[in-house]
Amino acid sequence: MKNSSRVIKYDSFRWSGVAIGEYKADSSDFQGVSRQTLIGEGDGETDLNFITRYFELAPGGYSTLEEHQHPHSVVVLRGRGQVVLGERRYDIEPYDCVYISPGAVHRFEASEQQPLGFICIVDRVRDRPKPLKT
Repeated sequence: MKNSSRVIKYDSFRWSGVAIGEYKADSSDFQGVSRQTLIGEGDGETDLNFITRYFELAPGGYSTLEEHQHPHSVVVLRGRGQVVLGERRYDIEPYDCVYISPGAVHRFEASEQQPLGFICIVDRVRDRPKPLKT
């Protein structure tokens, strides 16, 4: 059995050898969002049942307002902002954890002063998000 274990080195909210990808290609209802898939798409990682990603929203940036049937968990690493969960808004900052339950409408928004960066863990096999109008 091949040992595909590895360490991905961190430097200033980016990870060495991990491409910075598009947030979404099929929606325009977001601003200033980048994504790095850290674990789950590399060599030997297809046996994992989850994918670990890092998202960063530029100051004033926001993700798509959406819902889907898969849950996910988020850990904020940098910056401040808000998360919309259904009808409520919550202030978020480093080390806050967010659980998004299946079917919950949600969106992340960075403050105007600084980027908002967070780790997001999702199921490998999951439904596609359904964008909602703002």
